Amino acid sequence: MKEQEIAETLKRENEEFRRLSEEHRNLDSLLAEIDSKRYLTPEEELERKRIQKLKLLRKDRMAEMIREYKKSVTVN
Repeated sequence: MKEQEIAETLKRENEEFRRLSEEHRNLDSLLAEIDSKRYLTPEEELERKRIQKLKLLRKDRMAEMIREYKKSVTVN
């Protein structure tokens, strides 16, 4: 099973994964909005870095959940 297929399965079956995916998408939109500006204030730069970190945390957790799902499917 490919990672994308697992992600789709987890979105349907796992509330945490679905929430993380939605938050990741929202953070991506916020980041795109910030990146659309020609220049950023120091505060905007800090906010950009904060959003990137939050986005990465969600992506890492989703990747971990995909790995766990792969293991559980392989073992069973």
